[in-house]
Amino acid sequence: MRIACVGDNCIDYYVESGLAFPGGNPVNVAVYLRRLGAEASYLGAVGTDNYGDLLLNRLHEKGVDISYVQRLPGNTAICNVDVVNGERVLGDYDEGVMASFSLRQSDYEFLKGFDLVVTGLWGHVESSLETIRKQGVPVAFDGAERPFDPAGRIALRHTDIAFFSDDHLEGEALQNKIRDVAGYGPQIVVATRGAKGSVAFDGKQFFSCPPKDCVRVDTMGAGDSFIAGFLFAWLQRSPLMQCMAKGAENAAITISYSGAW
Repeated sequence: MRIACVGDNCIDYYVESGLAFPGGNPVNVAVYLRRLGAEASYLGAVGTDNYGDLLLNRLHEKGVDISYVQRLPGNTAICNVDVVNGERVLGDYDEGVMASFSLRQSDYEFLKGFDLVVTGLWGHVESSLETIRKQGVPVAFDGAERPFDPAGRIALRHTDIAFFSDDHLEGEALQNKIRDVAGYGPQIVVATRGAKGSVAFDGKQFFSCPPKDCVRVDTMGAGDSFIAGFLFAWLQRSPLMQCMAKGAENAAITISYSGAW
């Protein structure tokens, strides 16, 4: 099982403690997939600063392939984080060199050998997904809390499995939003809902899965852990409910400690 995680990264800087943790949607998913036993590569851009060193070193330590990471002159992306009652509160964000990231021809060639490509709303590759899928590689996309942003609308048209986050809508309103996402083309759409679990749609039927009980220390990376667990099970051809349960199980592990990983 080989999965490429493509797009944004950042350093999560915890203001109160002064601790810095590597993160970012595709980065986190890559690490969590390795934790599950999959082969994972990360493609993105980091700066020539110390935080760039930190991110690359930590990914290497976790066994994630970083051979196609672009090292660009400038600063690595950074996000300030506060923790309030166990919940992460995101503050100022500086995208750094990720603002200049795009896939190269050599990257497309590299991606041909993978079972799945995973990316997200801020990955700067939404316009590249059509080419990736034409190479025969399925695509998973995380629209976060804004799946209908311009980048999301482009990406969803070339996505096999779509994720987004919404713990506010309920019942029919949530199902209608999921159907709207599915209307762009994804075969499977999953809404992650934090403490409310998840809801998935396969084009015909809705499925609900509760979260797994755990001690909540820090929710940073919980959604990305769910995505990794879900996709790991999906690539094993598990039924949809088993994919959701694997996602919940993987998220519970991450919530039990500080930082994304």
